[in-house]
Amino acid sequence: MTQAFASEELSSEEAAAAAASCSREFRANPHPVYARLRETAPVCPMSPPHGVETYLITRHDDARAALADPRLSKDMYGAIDAYHRIFGDSSIALDDNMLFSDPPKHTRLRRIVGNTFTPKRVQSLRSRVQQITEDLLDACPASQPVNLLPEFCFPLPLHVICELLGIPQNERKQAQEWSATVAQTGFGPEARARLEVAEGNLRDYLVDLIARKRQEPDDALLSALVEAHDQEGALTDHELVSTAWVLLFAGHKSTAYQLGNALYHLLTQPEQKRLALRDERSTAAAVEEIFRFETSVENGTFRYAKEDVVIRDTLIPKGSLVQVSIAGANRDPEVFEDPDRMDVERPNAQADHLAFGVGPHYCIGAPLARLEMHIALTTLFERFPRVTLASAPQDVPWLTVPFPAFRGVAELPVVLDPS
Repeated sequence: MTQAFASEELSSEEAAAAAASCSREFRANPHPVYARLRETAPVCPMSPPHGVETYLITRHDDARAALADPRLSKDMYGAIDAYHRIFGDSSIALDDNMLFSDPPKHTRLRRIVGNTFTPKRVQSLRSRVQQITEDLLDACPASQPVNLLPEFCFPLPLHVICELLGIPQNERKQAQEWSATVAQTGFGPEARARLEVAEGNLRDYLVDLIARKRQEPDDALLSALVEAHDQEGALTDHELVSTAWVLLFAGHKSTAYQLGNALYHLLTQPEQKRLALRDERSTAAAVEEIFRFETSVENGTFRYAKEDVVIRDTLIPKGSLVQVSIAGANRDPEVFEDPDRMDVERPNAQADHLAFGVGPHYCIGAPLARLEMHIALTTLFERFPRVTLASAPQDVPWLTVPFPAFRGVAELPVVLDPS
């Protein structure tokens, strides 16, 4: 996230961290800045590119508390002026969902989605996830360099979430392109225009798809949500479209970048890869450590203070926006020993990492993300045990769009079978 801090409120060390955060080097590796902020300004006032004053939280205990604090609202309609300045008008219709709501609305929406997005439904996808993984790897050239991000990391979770929702196969690529525009768009008039077009296209597409599901229902999740809307009146029209949107977008983007991050770090650390692939339990533990070490969700979505809130002696005035640095919290040395080292045998990774959040807004898709990660990693490395990066690790680019929704490698060039 490119950000300029309110330097008159910071010490010289904090100002230095602020200066670093405005560079492409920060986007490639933000962790040193977060480490500095944890020590010097753990609740840091800043002025991001959108011009709305925000407070960034970087320590683990503060982050964990903030994620579950009812005084920090997720209902951005309550901070509508700030919302318009950040996202414009086009996002409103797509943000009427459980991710951007508080109880009792959040409780109602979460219950409806939870009744359809069940662990049983997720587990029923296991064989399909396996098949999609194998088909994608079959399509990749084995002996020539291939960029795994567009050829494997993105299509895998995209196809899985589309299977879950019931999106026809011939419509998935276009949905992915629109979602990519939303995920990677920065600030400025041209970027805002692209964002509005992509969001408008997605909204129109989902309205049309829901109408088709109403006429020809199937056993997929979107049809179940349509039925809940029609029979129970439990979802408004806007909520139905927005819920479909958030499941589609969040259901594949975060996992795609997380998978890219996992492969990058395992390929650059052979001993960690060996330990991670010893058996099923080792792989499951490694997946949790990778979520901690390089989460694709660098910062939680915006919250705003419904009242004056004091965190670590810092007053967050009523109406202020708040962001929780998941990446900063996940490398807090107060919780994780030697936090800047990836240790796939770390005993407390799953118990303490915040990659899926905590409290009422804990990620409902966490079981699916874990399943996809586990199958993708084990299948790829079993089929191609000698896979290697096709470029030097330092030459692999990371996302550099200002204020991105995700953190991850922008390309992942590999040779699957160097022999």
